[in-house]
Amino acid sequence: MPTIKVPDYSGGSLPNLMAELETRLTGSAAFVPLHADLAAHIPDADTYVLVVFDGLGDGQLSHPAAQALRDARVAAIDAPFPATTTVSLATIATGLPPSQHGLLGYQSWLPEAEAVVNTIKWTTLWGDAIDYDTSNLLPAPNLWERLAAASIEAVTVQPAGFEGSPLTKALYRGCRFEGITTYSQWAEATAQLAAEPGRLVVAYLPNVDFAAHLHGQRSDEYTEAMRTVVWAWEQLALRLPSHALAVGTADHGHIDFPKVRQTRISKPDHQGRVFYGDGRAMFVRGNGEPLATRLPATWVPIADMADWWGPGPNHPAFADRAPDGVLVANDDYLLLHRRSDDRMVGNHGALTGAERRIPLLIAG
Repeated sequence: MPTIKVPDYSGGSLPNLMAELETRLTGSAAFVPLHADLAAHIPDADTYVLVVFDGLGDGQLSHPAAQALRDARVAAIDAPFPATTTVSLATIATGLPPSQHGLLGYQSWLPEAEAVVNTIKWTTLWGDAIDYDTSNLLPAPNLWERLAAASIEAVTVQPAGFEGSPLTKALYRGCRFEGITTYSQWAEATAQLAAEPGRLVVAYLPNVDFAAHLHGQRSDEYTEAMRTVVWAWEQLALRLPSHALAVGTADHGHIDFPKVRQTRISKPDHQGRVFYGDGRAMFVRGNGEPLATRLPATWVPIADMADWWGPGPNHPAFADRAPDGVLVANDDYLLLHRRSDDRMVGNHGALTGAERRIPLLIAG
């Protein structure tokens, strides 16, 4: 059976962290801030640096190479549902839960495009480019625009190759983009940007997620990725000016799923249905209930799960973009539709602690 625990949107989740930082910088926010006990872990600062470790769940801090991150951990919070990169990055960009920002899954049905869209690459599931103005995907004003209205500059430090991509245009409208090509540059650029009071600097590290997906958490590649992000975090902490504070978190965690724990949905079961989302929480347009009797999953109709994406008011397109329900895979299984990539070892997207719980780190 699957573990189903809805994120704590009342004060213990990623949108609450973003609201906390927005409140610290401007005096107000578009969502509710952190619970008082969590907020107490974050010292006041003139500039905040939010370090986003892609794919670094709270439980992954037990890795031997993660000692410095364990030392920096002050608490854990919840990623929004589904626990996946584009949903969480949209939450960071807006300071809102998915119910309100409207990006509901990694693979999302967009009725305006009449297709399921891979929201990282902005293609169909078979690889054709989607003609869509992603700069208008998320609500306005987003977090960066609200900060600018309060004379707070928002800057993101990202791999240079991301500049100008459809996803970057969706996420960073109104945010200054600083591209880097090495992790020495990452630490130096982030620290220099933090030298200016009255800024929010969002610095992204993709390494752990990439290694976990392709190689799994027991691999040498994963260990090397962990060492790289630990080094970057330590170097940033050494360089930060006294008026700036580094806060670390993640977008989701990871679980390894070898092929023996992967289940492919049969071709006949695709008839009259559209599958998308993630392999851990498979969205279905159509009736997925009959499939749950022969798949390692539980069917949850949309009427029973709308609050998984967060409280209202819902995005105007929420009802049109939402699935009819979700096949939530059992904790130890991964579901694959006909266009799913079965080469990935690490996966995420559901509501187990390993996927949902993300760390809250403070440098210093």
